[in-house]
Amino acid sequence: MRILLIGASGMIGSRVAAEARARGHEVTGVTRSGTAGTAVADASDPAAMARLAAGHDAVVSAIAPPRDGSEPSGPLLAAVRGLLGGLREAGVRRLVMVGGAGSLEVAPGARLVDSPDFPEIYRNEALALAQALELLRAEAGDLDWTYISPAIVIEPGERTGKFRLGGDQVLVDDRGDSFISAEDYAVALVDELENSQAVRRRITVAR
Repeated sequence: MRILLIGASGMIGSRVAAEARARGHEVTGVTRSGTAGTAVADASDPAAMARLAAGHDAVVSAIAPPRDGSEPSGPLLAAVRGLLGGLREAGVRRLVMVGGAGSLEVAPGARLVDSPDFPEIYRNEALALAQALELLRAEAGDLDWTYISPAIVIEPGERTGKFRLGGDQVLVDDRGDSFISAEDYAVALVDELENSQAVRRRITVAR
């Protein structure tokens, strides 16, 4: 499979690239800066996205909202819309997006990000990623998208290949913890790329 990976140098993107290549897939990495031998492009530019996506079987978006103190939803949604436009122009239907955990439900109709003890420092980022999910649901019905939310805590760790998949609800273990290593998240994401079991919906992955 030929995969275009937007945001290839980040914590999650770099691990997705490594996992996909280890399975024999061809990965074209894209970043805004061109680091680590990646192509340089702005995801909000649909023409640039179309040029890069042409000839690929799937696109993975590991774009993170800006963390420079600015309002993050505008730039993130512009990037998602640019990416959607580029995929349509290039004739590529498959899109897998690295999502956030904030939009997961902790109770029916109650999102994690709306919980009173949700860390304020992450709130705007979580809301931006929640809006990206709603954008996919509203505007990407012609594409084969999947949005993958991690557990509440995701960080570098061990690749075990052992995890659980869920839908719109937070997954917790027997101790009430919600965790996934970035390595195992990458395994789940590449599994979905290969198997397409969750087209046009959100899933979540946790240990």
